[in-house]
Amino acid sequence: MVVSEGETGQGSRPKRKTPATIEVEGKPGLEARRTAARLLGAVIDAHTPLDALTDNEHGHPQYLALEPRDRALVRAILASALRHRCTIEKLIGRRLDRPLPPNAHSLSHILHVGAAQILFLDVPDSAAVDLAVTQAKTDPRAARFSNLVNAVLRNIARRKHELAKALETTQDAPAWFAGRLKEIYGREETDTILKAHRVEAPIDFTVKSDPALWAERLGGRVLPNGSVRLDRLSASVPDLPGFSEGAWWVQDAAATLPARLLGDIEGLWVADLCAAPGGKTAQLALEGAKVTAVDLSASRLKRLKSNLDRLSLSAEIVRADVLKWEPERKFDAVLLDAPCSSTGTVRRHPDVPWTKTPEDVAKLADLQRRLLAHALTLIHPSGMVVFSNCSLDPSEGEELVQELLAKRSDVAVDPILPEELPGAEHFVTAEGFLRTTPALTGAEGQLDNIDGFFAARLRLR
Repeated sequence: MVVSEGETGQGSRPKRKTPATIEVEGKPGLEARRTAARLLGAVIDAHTPLDALTDNEHGHPQYLALEPRDRALVRAILASALRHRCTIEKLIGRRLDRPLPPNAHSLSHILHVGAAQILFLDVPDSAAVDLAVTQAKTDPRAARFSNLVNAVLRNIARRKHELAKALETTQDAPAWFAGRLKEIYGREETDTILKAHRVEAPIDFTVKSDPALWAERLGGRVLPNGSVRLDRLSASVPDLPGFSEGAWWVQDAAATLPARLLGDIEGLWVADLCAAPGGKTAQLALEGAKVTAVDLSASRLKRLKSNLDRLSLSAEIVRADVLKWEPERKFDAVLLDAPCSSTGTVRRHPDVPWTKTPEDVAKLADLQRRLLAHALTLIHPSGMVVFSNCSLDPSEGEELVQELLAKRSDVAVDPILPEELPGAEHFVTAEGFLRTTPALTGAEGQLDNIDGFFAARLRLR
């Protein structure tokens, strides 16, 4: 019988560890699974971003205590558990005679971590089941359900053939997110986007020069926009050829497009607002602009400076609240890649739909409105502002810009022309905006399989 976690006697005094208990707790792989379940709970229950939990310097203490190999396993488990959360939930639910109690969080996370390994990772089924059962037995909140964990996971392992049908009939996204996408893009395109979110994104590199050479050295291919793409990494990024000498940096091909909308910026004064970690700053500096990179976060600016130093590129770095920043001079151009819901990057950050809410999207859209209004005060009369973000939601993009234009007669769109973005022409809308999604594909020789992005170019009248 399934009971709530509140009935498991959590308030009792902890028992003294016996030699048998110590032996179980030292079981190889157990701590990695415990960490995965703990971090999954932090994402689902507390809406904590996964990047913060798995940061190799400031991440969760339980994660930082692991060896590098176990950290990699935890990341793989979490990525699979989040990408396929609704599918896993469905397959677990079919094995229960009644739903788990709403507050059986620990038990639920143990089951999801075990199922993710069985269904999506190269982990022996027996190991995934055994470690999940052991974890349940040693968790006071789940100990009474260890037999249930064993039965459910063994049944899932025996009936893996059900996975294909479950994937076909399930949308792996929370209801609010799937519903919002359908409102915007319709059912067919939403299905394509959500299916794309199940697949890990390729790794794109922006190279300082000679993309063909670096495609050969890295074992990738050159994309129509000049980026180099690897479908999968053969080593960690710092160990790849060209990293130490600063020949390239990691940057999704979609993220390279907004900076290109500034045109020829050699010798111009350009402000990069909300600049960290600095991929677009590096682009601007490489094109010969006199760049001022502005961000509020000291730690993120430290990372930006480190990236620029490795690339042998330079920019003025300013720590400031962009909304309050009043520089002494006006700029020829401003690039504002604004903080957003990041719903265009779910392939890389599968926690996003589970850590964000509709209220978050609305709050971020309001922040973007204020940032954009301030950015327009930083250019001289003939200057331009490129506003961009990695959200799929038009309330953070098209609708936001249209609202601004309706209120400000002194601001106009400078329409993006398809010929400005060779290979990415199909991402230019009739209104002269840039809109990409993981679902949009082009003809042969055109850019596709990229993150969701929006960009608009504005000028003062």
